Amino acid sequence: MTYAVKELFYSLQGEGAQAGRPAVFCRMAGCNLWSGREEDRAEAACSFCDTDFVGADAGRFATPEALALAVAGLWPGGGRPYVVVTGGEPLLQLDAALCAAFHEQGFEVAVETNGTRPRPEGIDWLCVSPKAGLLLTAGDELKLVYPQIGAPPEAFAGLAFRHFFLQPMDGPERAANTRAAAAYCLKNPQWRLGLQMHKVVGLR
Repeated sequence: MTYAVKELFYSLQGEGAQAGRPAVFCRMAGCNLWSGREEDRAEAACSFCDTDFVGADAGRFATPEALALAVAGLWPGGGRPYVVVTGGEPLLQLDAALCAAFHEQGFEVAVETNGTRPRPEGIDWLCVSPKAGLLLTAGDELKLVYPQIGAPPEAFAGLAFRHFFLQPMDGPERAANTRAAAAYCLKNPQWRLGLQMHKVVGLR
């Protein structure tokens, strides 16, 4: 298959249990919950996305090895190489062959998914951020944007994840959402407050 990639860049992971860790980000183009067009946002299954995932601005890669080499070219050396495959919805494209190619380049493979697609073999760290139609109910971390209509945290508390994060919804009400998320975590200590560190410190 051909892999359509919106962007490739090196930065620090800004969210979740791996926050602060250097990583190459591989943002796949496309999503199954929103077209990415503003005129479709109001009717989308996920209407609050803050990410541009439309178009293959970083290129179309004909083989998994070609994409893995492009990712490896962004790693500065040293440490344990770490790639975060994100989107849009990365599991529309990420497959076992691409995971294997990343591993061949020495990378640990993380994915950030909405959890509506099957998990391919080879993922080392699975972060699920549920929005609609959850299929993946186990993994390393669950990151719930909060508050989210129709998605109360208690609906996910019994799932088989190692870490549970409430991430305040961004936008005009972010300060109020942060206070509400913090209050919920204090009352329900299974959950941890998850801030978008990269936005706080001004990283990509």
